[in-house]
Amino acid sequence: MGMKVWIDQDLCTGDGLCEEIAPKVFTLLDDGLAYVVDPSGKVHSDPGGPEGLADVPESEWEGTIESAEECPGECIFIEME
Repeated sequence: MGMKVWIDQDLCTGDGLCEEIAPKVFTLLDDGLAYVVDPSGKVHSDPGGPEGLADVPESEWEGTIESAEECPGECIFIEME
């Protein structure tokens, strides 16, 4: 089983909680919005949204789930395979 995550930037408040909780999975860019980072370090910023699904290493699952639960914009979406 694997985990993938994406962010709906239209809902993102730019709070940065996700980056604080799971900095290996999330980052804020110059536009003030959060984006996902895949294990290779690639930021999924274009086009964003569900097309920007990134794999989440198992070691980061707990932080990714916590980030989604704590997100004030409710913009983090997790898909389990």
